[in-house]
Amino acid sequence: MKALVSAIVHIDMDAFYASVEQRDNAQLRGKPVIVGGHPTRGVVLAASYEVRQFGVRSAMPMAQAKKLAPRAIVVPPRMHAYAEASDAVFRLFETVTPLVEPLSLDEAFLDVTASQELFGAPADIARQLRERIRRETGLPASAGIAEVKYVAKVASDLAKPDGQREVPAGTAKAFLAPLPVSRLWGVGPKLEATLQGYGLKLIGDLAAHDEEWLRARLGDTGTHLWQLSQGIDARKVNPDREAKSIGAQETFDADVHGEEALHPHLHAQALRVGRRLRSAKWVAKTVQLTLKYADFTSLTRRCTLKHGTDDGQTLYREACRLLDSVALEKPVRLTGVSAQNLAPLGTQLGLFEKAPEEKTRKLNQALDAIAQRFGSKSIRPADVDGG
Repeated sequence: MKALVSAIVHIDMDAFYASVEQRDNAQLRGKPVIVGGHPTRGVVLAASYEVRQFGVRSAMPMAQAKKLAPRAIVVPPRMHAYAEASDAVFRLFETVTPLVEPLSLDEAFLDVTASQELFGAPADIARQLRERIRRETGLPASAGIAEVKYVAKVASDLAKPDGQREVPAGTAKAFLAPLPVSRLWGVGPKLEATLQGYGLKLIGDLAAHDEEWLRARLGDTGTHLWQLSQGIDARKVNPDREAKSIGAQETFDADVHGEEALHPHLHAQALRVGRRLRSAKWVAKTVQLTLKYADFTSLTRRCTLKHGTDDGQTLYREACRLLDSVALEKPVRLTGVSAQNLAPLGTQLGLFEKAPEEKTRKLNQALDAIAQRFGSKSIRPADVDGG
């Protein structure tokens, strides 16, 4: 039997937080919407496509965004609603393939190579998934389809908003050639300036040189960029299925500055981890915070709880304490919250701690049941709705 060609789908929800707000409030549909924090000290968490035409982007200071779009409607973030919508979308992903690698609350890689025998061509799988996401969650999504992860990601970026683009097998190099070198993973403003100094403005310019020429000038980075320019990406889709931990992380569209700006992202991640813990009937005794800086260096901080928990608010509070212990001297491009040191639900707790933990568990079970039946607007924690 003929071997199936590798097929990777990258699905990215369009202006995710803003789209959830527009879905849940009819008065916001078609309007320029900014999801953000304090008007002078906060940052833009999400910008609808209607407001992006004015130059507003995520991670931009709110004061700057309001100058660019003074008539934009600013709404506070509702992290519980975003975590719930994310869970619903990921459940749809898992009906197609078990090989789902989350990148953030609103995007993931799916390896659908083996799924073709059941669901058809990769482009059809992507199209059907996007239609189901729209029908079942009311949210738009874009998709890229290619043989490797990097090319699929670029394709989905170019398909936005609410579209999809396929890069057929064997055409990745030609697809990438006319794009600017800034589209290469790992190329920021400094490296882009360096490449342009060598006369390399487009990916095709870089691909035209041999690997050794680039390596002699840029070391391992040169080899990495040359491989990407050829459409080579050996990384496999890594499903988040390890029993030792349950986590959520997010790579930001733009680098984020300051502790306050990171809190909403950590909140959404912690809530999602809590929901997944309860769904899997696990509790965690260790909370880990992961940060990756703009220069790609990373660090982790973790703490151990006295008693296991599956409560997202508890995870969030601990993640914030861990963040407080970090001197944020550089902008951040990724945050992650994970629950570790897992034990089955029902593990015996301390005599004096059992009652409050049980009350929290019953409250979360009730909230999960109500949200599943009636949707995210029906009931939410008060501290989330306040933004």
